[in-house]
Amino acid sequence: MTKRTVGTVSRGIRAPIIRKGDDLPKIVVDAVLEASREEGFAIRDRDVIGVTEAVVARAQGNYASVDQIAADVRAKFGDHPVGVLFPILSRNRFAICLRGIARGAKKVVLMLSYPSDEVGNTLITEEKLDNSGVDPWQDVLPEARYRELFGENRHLFTGVDYVEYYSSLIREEGAQVEVVLANRCEEILHYTSHVLCCDIHSRQRTKARLKKAGAQAVYGLDDILSAPVEGSGFNADYGLLGSNKSTETTVKLFPRNCDQFVHQVQALMQEATGKRVEVLVYGDGAFRDPVGKIWELADPVVSPGFTEGLVGLPNELKLKYLADNQFKDLSGQALQEAMSQAIREKKQDLKGSMETQGTTPRRLTDLIGSLCDLTSGSGDKGTPIILIQGYFDTYAD
Repeated sequence: MTKRTVGTVSRGIRAPIIRKGDDLPKIVVDAVLEASREEGFAIRDRDVIGVTEAVVARAQGNYASVDQIAADVRAKFGDHPVGVLFPILSRNRFAICLRGIARGAKKVVLMLSYPSDEVGNTLITEEKLDNSGVDPWQDVLPEARYRELFGENRHLFTGVDYVEYYSSLIREEGAQVEVVLANRCEEILHYTSHVLCCDIHSRQRTKARLKKAGAQAVYGLDDILSAPVEGSGFNADYGLLGSNKSTETTVKLFPRNCDQFVHQVQALMQEATGKRVEVLVYGDGAFRDPVGKIWELADPVVSPGFTEGLVGLPNELKLKYLADNQFKDLSGQALQEAMSQAIREKKQDLKGSMETQGTTPRRLTDLIGSLCDLTSGSGDKGTPIILIQGYFDTYAD
């Protein structure tokens, strides 16, 4: 038997620049097979192919313009002032969406959470907040009071003053703007009863709270462009959530029909190699930057589509725990054999057992999607396809 000396390997696979209408499943398979020939590795059962959501959406042509966003906002809110509630602070993720919202409204009440947005972009440093005497769970800060207390605040990495940037953008679109900082969603109803919830992962709770508090119209970003508007792209599940800036006047939406896409790639790989691989579409990884305190996950999910073999959580033993407890008196070959035997005989569901403490209790798609995102990066690596091998191997293999 050949000894396996390498565990998980994650490879970025280069691909052509993807355009609307490209046969992406074929491009993905061809790129992986070419890489395997050039680099001299074999495709195995349970290898994982990840494809970034960006190229899936590009191949689909899933785009929308500022005017199309504005038309949907206008249709839903009419002439009422629109409360834009808890948006994230991002030029890439939200600025073009905000431009469309403002173009479709006469007045925008922009309510920002503080000291940071939902994904950790800092509006006010925690030190400034601590020294101000402000209670972020109770105090509502109109823009003038915010400036009086905290002055100008520029983002650590981008250098942008987002209060000024977002306000200017709204005014450029011909709408009035009023800025308020607060953390209780119900506070927006003191300004308008028509609210667009722009938070991502807390959106359903926010909508429910506003409706209970008497809001007349409550929508989320997931309700804007959830269907085509004037020929636009759309996403029935997520609307504008997961969108990115494409140009100064368009956004690329989160891709549609991802389940169909991943199964097409899986079938083509099996036809070409005889191996059954797993496939997922991935967006942002779910991890946090320890310096900027930014939580990466600005997409509504890590993976909007994946094959059945990626359902569930890891079912793993903690080798360190076994070595320090059950097998503390063993060493060398005897320890290796005992560890391997324990892995081979482990239960199908280890949830709650002491032997699993310290393992990562997250879904496979979130773990693997995060690995894909870290491997591909977000810049000019040119590797929108990721091949992960050995992820499901264990010490006993």
